[in-house]
Amino acid sequence: MAVTYLLLARLPDGQLAAFEAYENAVLPLLAEHGGRLERRLRTPDGRLEAHIVTFDGDEDFAAYRADPRRAAAAPLLASSGAQIDLHAMRDVR
Repeated sequence: MAVTYLLLARLPDGQLAAFEAYENAVLPLLAEHGGRLERRLRTPDGRLEAHIVTFDGDEDFAAYRADPRRAAAAPLLASSGAQIDLHAMRDVR
């Protein structure tokens, strides 16, 4: 069963480039783990970014999170100073 997550990244002023370096490293890994970036939104000031990501199942999400290439990119995320909130979501009809 597909699972959807909302990620909110709050970025300190001037750290957008560092965060984008992390994103460039990890977003291409999504497809390898059954993930799809449905939407990527950013405020005009570059201080808040939102991603809506869907995976084919919980196992796929877990595999993405455990990918060693993602772990290798973690210092890029840390250097950006981003505060990340991750929420499991469901459709409301």
